Amino acid sequence: MASAPDNAGASAGGTDPVVVVRADLDRVDHREAVLALTDAYARDPMGQGAALAPDVHERLVPALRAHPTTVILLAFRAGVPVGIATCFVGFSTFAARPLLNIHDVAVRADERGRGIGAALLAGVEAEARALGCVKLTLEVGDTNHRARELYERVGFEHADGGPGAGHGLFFTKRLG
Repeated sequence: MASAPDNAGASAGGTDPVVVVRADLDRVDHREAVLALTDAYARDPMGQGAALAPDVHERLVPALRAHPTTVILLAFRAGVPVGIATCFVGFSTFAARPLLNIHDVAVRADERGRGIGAALLAGVEAEARALGCVKLTLEVGDTNHRARELYERVGFEHADGGPGAGHGLFFTKRLG
């Protein structure tokens, strides 16, 4: 995938551009970046507030590789991984086309506010368009105001079920 525009994510204090690439899980450096960024997100209060469990840490990359619809984008600044978007292709029965669900978007805490999230989302949108997707979907906590502002700024809105159906809600049922 192409990199983000040259000025995307460049901070006032630095001139290094953000480069967004589709992760290649055959590459050791990409596998390490996926693990490090996902673990950092898990530790964040907006994640789960704790590190990935050791067994999850061991299983994550092999499971992502085995899952047939995985799409992961990594953001780099000066060759250092600074952000991740982990996505999975789904399907819209009403459109008879694929959709791309953004499962995780995370930016290193020391890199937030520098356009990395927006660059990742632009990369996700480009991937979705290349896959012929009808839409992007995601969930976000109602108290995650910073993420919600970003998503709305780049064009996301509450899911609308159509006339009379109201807005979509996200439910979960833990199975283990």
